[in-house]
Amino acid sequence: MTDADQIRDQIRDDAVEAALGKLDLDTKAFLLAGQDMWSLPAIPAIGLQSLVMSDGPIGVRGVRWTADDPSVALPSPTSLAAAWDPELARRAGRLLAQEARRKGVHVLLAPTVNLHRSPLGGRHFECYSEDPYLTGAIGSGYVNGVQDGGVGTTVKHFVGNDAETDRFTVDSVIAPRPLRELYLAPFEAIVANAHPWGIMTAYNQVNGTTMTEHRYLVNEVLRGEWGFDGCNVSDWMAARSTTGDILGGMDVAMPGPTTVYGPALAEAVRAGEVPGSAVDDAVRNVLRLAARVGALEGAPAVVETAPDPVDGQALARELAARGFVLVRNEEGVLPLDASAGRTVALLGAAARDARVLGGGSATVFPERVVSPLDGLTAALPEGALAYAVGADPSEEPTPADKGFELLAVCRDASGAVLGEGGLPTGQVQWIGDDLPAGATYEAMASIEVRGTFVPRESGEHTFGTRGLGAFSLAVDGRHLWSGVQEMGDEADPFEAFFGAPSERARVTLTEGEPVEVSLTYQVPDMTAMPLKAIMFSLLHLGPRRDPDELIAEAVEAARAADTAVVVVATTERVESEGFDRPDLGLPGRQDDLVRAVAAVNPNTVVVVNAGSPVELPWREDVAAVLLTWFPGQEGGAALADVLLGEAEPGGRLPTTWPARFADAPVTEVVPADGRLEYGEGLFIGYRAYEKHGVVPAYPFGHGLGYTDWAYESLEATADAVRVRVTNTGTRPGREVVQVYLAPLDTASDGAGSTTVERPASWLAGFASVAAGPGESVETEIPLPARAFEIWDEEARGWRRIGGAYEVRASRAHGHTRLTATLDIA
Repeated sequence: MTDADQIRDQIRDDAVEAALGKLDLDTKAFLLAGQDMWSLPAIPAIGLQSLVMSDGPIGVRGVRWTADDPSVALPSPTSLAAAWDPELARRAGRLLAQEARRKGVHVLLAPTVNLHRSPLGGRHFECYSEDPYLTGAIGSGYVNGVQDGGVGTTVKHFVGNDAETDRFTVDSVIAPRPLRELYLAPFEAIVANAHPWGIMTAYNQVNGTTMTEHRYLVNEVLRGEWGFDGCNVSDWMAARSTTGDILGGMDVAMPGPTTVYGPALAEAVRAGEVPGSAVDDAVRNVLRLAARVGALEGAPAVVETAPDPVDGQALARELAARGFVLVRNEEGVLPLDASAGRTVALLGAAARDARVLGGGSATVFPERVVSPLDGLTAALPEGALAYAVGADPSEEPTPADKGFELLAVCRDASGAVLGEGGLPTGQVQWIGDDLPAGATYEAMASIEVRGTFVPRESGEHTFGTRGLGAFSLAVDGRHLWSGVQEMGDEADPFEAFFGAPSERARVTLTEGEPVEVSLTYQVPDMTAMPLKAIMFSLLHLGPRRDPDELIAEAVEAARAADTAVVVVATTERVESEGFDRPDLGLPGRQDDLVRAVAAVNPNTVVVVNAGSPVELPWREDVAAVLLTWFPGQEGGAALADVLLGEAEPGGRLPTTWPARFADAPVTEVVPADGRLEYGEGLFIGYRAYEKHGVVPAYPFGHGLGYTDWAYESLEATADAVRVRVTNTGTRPGREVVQVYLAPLDTASDGAGSTTVERPASWLAGFASVAAGPGESVETEIPLPARAFEIWDEEARGWRRIGGAYEVRASRAHGHTRLTATLDIA
């Protein structure tokens, strides 16, 4: 830190203390409670603006659920981690800061750095990796990038929120050592290396204490040991106890206006239940955040001049290609031969209707989406591409999308229009003040989702609803259904709010002929609700054809083409916020489609569009397998770049892909009697596969490029490893050099020999390097001191474990190219 930086820090601190000194107790307590869904109140008397927050992490939605103000949609966090490049993550963060500033947002509710403990985790697409070191490195890059742009981050969900089942109440039971070495480790690394301005505490308990009230983990560990000086905000609706939360180190209770803080907190201080100093500490943290983002008068923002503008579309396209992981490429079928006369059959409903991002609170609405069909149509010569649906991953109605143009019209009890707003899809998700201008919860009696639908296919179209309450559905001027949807058996409030998709009517429509559609929802009385919200959807499903006929059509297209590209995918009903997966299977008849196509075309390439691992039972029967995660708005353009060789698939697996669900070593995500026991201890991900001798389909760190690499030399010290590699292929490329440590003998701590249970090997460092054909490059990879330490549960501290270690320079876990022995004192 320069002298000038220190001076500016002191000015900010002085401004914070001066502002704090002007506030009375009631105003302090008022400041710590959200004033609405996304913001804290302004206090003009001290020059404090309202602090505005927004969901991320792949885009900045802003404070409204609308497509009227589109957002750049980057690839999923698993994709960002698959690039194994913290500087690339930093560039992504700078773009998101630019988006946040454009939308008037001060704080981004991201990144999510919980671990891929089990592949069944339903929200793993929003997390980075199964490995704490990789997660911490990518998360640090991301946080640094967002804050480079003067926008705050809230690293989440602190801690132990590694599954979705019963996430509001589950007690994650984690022994001290794995808690420190695995689950806390990414947060610790990000605090040390990126100095985040915020942390978000999770819904769940850890070892019997709710995280928003966890004095030990928040006050003693996060703030005391690690020196975190930012603002600690609750996950939305996670705050449950006025005294417990403030004494547990939680600064801000979100959302508002009704929270456990505000008047209840002021009364607790007056009653002697809470010391005034605890409130002052929390207010100080909020004011410090405001000062850093430039929202406090008299305090210079950390970043007063925004970085150079970033081209969002170009970066989204680059990020997608850099995250694609080529896990199989027999006979070098990729990149495709695009010479004159060569033909490609593109197959799968997921190639036409691309899923580019995960479901839940991470949802944003991009200005455009480039599907695989769009991308390849634009890149290939006319007549070179044939398309067939083949198989559809979705077998139930989904929010009305392709072919629909919709408005939400809010009316009062007399039928008068209060306000209206455009809808990106048939899904309405308004929370708090996120309503069309002129509409209020008190005055609204009904909401009509209405507009036009232009069918893409002739036949019987299904219309349906999702949500709780009374509905009335009409299509083409005909009333088709009225009724009430009651609460089902949904376990998670997020899922229950939406309800299960329900088919309501079928209508025969003609391709290209527009029809009027209308779904009217009766707004219930929400007077008693602490947080007012409206969530429901108009659903649609296109004509259902015989699945065998669809596969047969795809087979004929594949038979006639030089190359068959099959796109398979998960759906929002498989991977989303609010629930975990029961298995790792692809939905629908997609596996059957791949097998049938591979049987007639030896040049079958399968593109897997999923945010986390799925079973690939046909993987040995196809020529190539490319994992694209949820690739963001430019995914189809990036796919064309990679398939045709304009870009190299740059990714390496950030998480192990099992051959079968039964092979996954950690599969328990459902609590028993409210407790989720992390009984596997240190052994998750590749550590568990190695411990149990299970060979995965594709190991952690695996990924093929379009060139070959020779590992030529390895030098290791206790502080760093130097590795020299040469590009031995004919194309420029990028390699991810991975360094693993493996203890060779009985560990010693210098005070006598002792046996310590540790994984057989673990990731200690990595570097992403680039070189042209025939070029060599040498990289130095630091070895952090923590790589040689364990958490000593008896001593309650870190302990260095000496002895002999094998240092492995590898292309993936278990794929070692060079080794060296290192003796650690």
